[in-house]
Amino acid sequence: MSSVIDYVVSELRLLRTQLALSQEDFGRTIGYSASHVSSVETGGRPPTSEYALAVDRAHDPLCQDRKGGRFTRMLRELSKVDPEWLREWIEWEQEATLLRWYEPAWVPGLLQTEAYARATLAHNLLSTDQIEQRVASRLGRQAIIASERLVQFVAVIDVMVLRRPVVGRPDVMPEQLAHLAKMGELPHVQILVVTEDAGLYPGLQGGFILATQADGSVIAHLDHQARAQIVNGADDLATLHGTWETIRGEALSRRQSLELIKEVAQTWT
Repeated sequence: MSSVIDYVVSELRLLRTQLALSQEDFGRTIGYSASHVSSVETGGRPPTSEYALAVDRAHDPLCQDRKGGRFTRMLRELSKVDPEWLREWIEWEQEATLLRWYEPAWVPGLLQTEAYARATLAHNLLSTDQIEQRVASRLGRQAIIASERLVQFVAVIDVMVLRRPVVGRPDVMPEQLAHLAKMGELPHVQILVVTEDAGLYPGLQGGFILATQADGSVIAHLDHQARAQIVNGADDLATLHGTWETIRGEALSRRQSLELIKEVAQTWT
């Protein structure tokens, strides 16, 4: 876990101890279970904006309803380390009820380990502080998968994602594939793999994400070298939906994909 997220977690833990509350009692004040509080405090799950708001409402006398208080502001400031063009997408991502993510080159960001995330940013001409901030933000976004509202998440990846090494870091891929296998076992997460047998297929043109909102509308995200593009035009969405169905049709089943992920993971040890 990054130092930035560590700071937020340590402040949450400090607040609870200052209040002389057990994890169970603290959880009761904010509407969360003791196990959830423990998981946040030990780094098992990142603190979400909903969690921070619940803490602020219960324990910050200056909390302003949905605007929150101290901890809500901390997470809000943390989100500002993302490039401005990415912030709008993150808002759509956080509100989604279903996320469909296709990625031909990388492990999808919401499924990355800290080491893998840092490796993907290492060649972007960023300073050490910028890399740490971006890694912290990416890990923080992963809270959507651990959220109690159980967002449905379907990721389709090209098999080369599993086999592409991180040069100079032989320890990264075994950890990353073990994490993929663990996440793929969750009932609300599907990780599907397109193998070499598919040959050339439409997805190789580039990755994209489809975020279905509570009202049924869909917003898409296209990732380019310089910036991301949010797409909500009917024609473009129809094209992306068609491409998604084609890609998913080329992928192995959920069970076969998990077996392949575990099999490739063994080759990295």
